[in-house]
Amino acid sequence: MNRRTFLKYTGVLGVAITAQGFPAKSLRAEQEIKIGATHPLTGPMADIGQSCRRGMLLAVEKINAAGGIKSLGGASLKLLDGDDQAKPEVGIAETERLIREGAVVLTGPFTSQVAMAATQVAEQHQIPYVVSIGAADQITERGFKYTFRIFVTTDTIGRDAIRYITKLSEVTNTPIKTAVLIHTNDLFGKIQSEKVLEHLKKAGSPFEIVERISYDYTTKDLSAEVAKAKAAKPDVLLPISRLQDAILITREMFKQRFEVKGIIGAPSPGHYETEYITALGKLAEYTLDAAPWYNTKDPEVQALAVEFEKKFNKLFDLNAAYSYDAILVIADALERAASTSADKLVEALRTTQLTHHLMITRGPLQFNEKGDNIHAGLAFFQIQEGRVKVLFPEEYAEARPVFPVPPWSARG
Repeated sequence: MNRRTFLKYTGVLGVAITAQGFPAKSLRAEQEIKIGATHPLTGPMADIGQSCRRGMLLAVEKINAAGGIKSLGGASLKLLDGDDQAKPEVGIAETERLIREGAVVLTGPFTSQVAMAATQVAEQHQIPYVVSIGAADQITERGFKYTFRIFVTTDTIGRDAIRYITKLSEVTNTPIKTAVLIHTNDLFGKIQSEKVLEHLKKAGSPFEIVERISYDYTTKDLSAEVAKAKAAKPDVLLPISRLQDAILITREMFKQRFEVKGIIGAPSPGHYETEYITALGKLAEYTLDAAPWYNTKDPEVQALAVEFEKKFNKLFDLNAAYSYDAILVIADALERAASTSADKLVEALRTTQLTHHLMITRGPLQFNEKGDNIHAGLAFFQIQEGRVKVLFPEEYAEARPVFPVPPWSARG
């Protein structure tokens, strides 16, 4: 996808632009192309799932408004929703339902455990699956033909997180000697915490993990876990959390007056969500995280973010942006394949070269032989003035880090 096609799909250009290089006259026109997407639309991760869904809906709307898939006679895209509830068994059932309802390509979900299950179903049915969010390395390590992932892997996340935490210490001239690693006991939390420890060791152990604490992300009380972390007297807390538990951790830290130089997600999906900021207000300020983020320096992406927030009355975030990009990838593959045939779509996906998309990356969006996005990477950011502000990489920076952070008494 070139820049003008990207502008067409993000709605920045005022006129539709006809795709070039496709022998449209010889192709059968498709009236409607069904894309199946599962997300946790209900349950403890519903806010996140709804953000993912909104990102995909906006992408579908804008692609259709720009003329649909030109190589298929202007076929429109239709998003079929599935609610996986963040449960693998539900994700399997919903994926099978979407296939029965005619989805020719699948996307989503949010959690790695659902991605593992749903892509297995897609492989059995020989339906292409573009994983929008789901970091566990194992998702693409099973030799599957039909699975592609645009999100970063847990290995990349672990490596980049340690690099950014070390850089934060250096640029602020603030030593980080000790940390507590606190994480969920779901698939992502277990794998990601191990990757953090692995890459900490590879980096020469720039700081020490003095306590490691795991917990069930569906719990309603984390007071004991926070008290245990406080007793270790770390310089920083490194959480790997979901949304509701992230809120619990921060509230409990405030309640117990557990002071650290900073809360630094490694990464912690819950600690940068819109609802985290909304629920905690000033207590969310100065939370740091190492995670993927969208390119806030790109004027077209800025315009899209404004449109999203106006349309949905919600902050544009990682989940919406990655989900939007997943639809861009699918639309680009459909355009180049000029077909809804699974094999032709797989061939097109394997040759993807998206130079214009929403996320901060190290290069064009393209897949390796396993189906991973080889240029996916992280940003490092901080909540300042009620919004996520990118700190690193420097070329994308919107603010300077506040570290060490002010005490709770200055925020609550």
